[in-house]
Amino acid sequence: MFETVDAVLLARIQFAFTVSFHFLFPAFTIGLASFLAVLNGLWLWTGNTKYLDLFRYWVKIFALAFAMGVVSGIVMSYQFGTNWSVFSDKAGPVIGAPMAYEVLSAFFLEAGFLGIMLFGRDRVGPALHMIACLAVAVGTAISAFWILSVNSWMHTPAGFEIDPDTGQFLPTDFWQVIFNPSFPYRLMHTVTAAYLTTAFIVGGVAALHLLRHRHRPDLVSPATRTMFSMAMWMAAVFAPVQIFLGDMHGLNTLEHQPAKVMAMEGHFESHPDGAPLYLFGLPNQDEQRLEYAIGIPKLSSLILKHDLNAPLDGLDTIPREDQPPVAIVFWSFRVMVMLGFAMLGIGLWSLVARVRGRLYEWSMLHRAAVVMAPSGLIAVLAGWITTEVGRQPFTVYGFLRTANSAAPLDAAAVGASLVAFIIVYFAVFGAGTYYILRLMNRAPAISEPRLMDVTNSPTRTAGTTPAQQHMTRKISPVHPGE
Repeated sequence: MFETVDAVLLARIQFAFTVSFHFLFPAFTIGLASFLAVLNGLWLWTGNTKYLDLFRYWVKIFALAFAMGVVSGIVMSYQFGTNWSVFSDKAGPVIGAPMAYEVLSAFFLEAGFLGIMLFGRDRVGPALHMIACLAVAVGTAISAFWILSVNSWMHTPAGFEIDPDTGQFLPTDFWQVIFNPSFPYRLMHTVTAAYLTTAFIVGGVAALHLLRHRHRPDLVSPATRTMFSMAMWMAAVFAPVQIFLGDMHGLNTLEHQPAKVMAMEGHFESHPDGAPLYLFGLPNQDEQRLEYAIGIPKLSSLILKHDLNAPLDGLDTIPREDQPPVAIVFWSFRVMVMLGFAMLGIGLWSLVARVRGRLYEWSMLHRAAVVMAPSGLIAVLAGWITTEVGRQPFTVYGFLRTANSAAPLDAAAVGASLVAFIIVYFAVFGAGTYYILRLMNRAPAISEPRLMDVTNSPTRTAGTTPAQQHMTRKISPVHPGE
């Protein structure tokens, strides 16, 4: 069945398939872990049970998404030894240590405190439970730090030398390996994308429940209103920040990986007196031209060089064998940018609704938020495709080609495992995703007793907050006459 297909291509498809599944879960849980820590802190600070309601609602979803992210990540790591053993052998001395540090400093921190975060509220006390929430949130950020450092090194390698006998990459400066030229930009851009991903999922879920009770707003819980408000604040603040960070990342990419930017822009030809920004076109790599191109004259030069007449090189300056697959990079980049500006539009729309006092009543905004709920996941996937496919034909940019990185496997063996992965992934992760969607379909439960019952109770200890009272004793509903 796979005899006529290149084994390297199958190995690339398999890795792309598994990493695409995996990347979606951390993109969600990085932001959600911080959201949960904020909710728990607000509950302890204010004693308002709506924050506790939201924490209980989202912590179950976080646990499922975190578990699926761990499982998919383990599967992905095995492929370094099965399909990409040559890459592991040559690059292992450089990337092995950061990947080990990710496990030791991040995964152990997350896993160690996750149980306390999920089940320890009534067992360890509010202070230690809050520390556990913060530890999990910090752990997800540290994990992103190490993984993105390794990935960035593959794009902009630094701090190494190549052994002339073995061809291995040997580290010469650990700090240059970690803080390689593209790492700060990629870290900021990816983590901000994770926060936006969470914000739009949370906002979409809240908007769904607001729409269901649009004719009876009195039935909407305070928790639902609060999570929609918080999500829209995140969209309004972080969407413009993300666009700015994306521009900085693009300028860094132009400096270190110009062929990738040429593919993103669809510039097959060089432009000595200002390059257009192509909005649409059909890349024809065989003939090295962009067909049916629609563009804005000189705008690309203005964006990339901040000068309308600045010259920009095209792919005609890059040998054919070193060019990335232009069509994939061209379109995935446009999907990412389009969704980024759509997120900005939702954020600005929410500010208008907030000023007009219609944040919870504007049904068109709520419908748009529901549609945009998965936009963050799609955008991070499109961004990953742009970044990784744009690096081709190299695994370590400029030094190690993808064709020379794969293990010596038969196409049939790689193809059989690819089919197995597809079947198992869609069965297992499909079931998990379906259950998460079912949980999201239910509105947050309302805690009993309400905050007013706690504050009016004569048994409340002086000097303690309602949250502390809730942690240290079981509170019964206040009866008439108390």
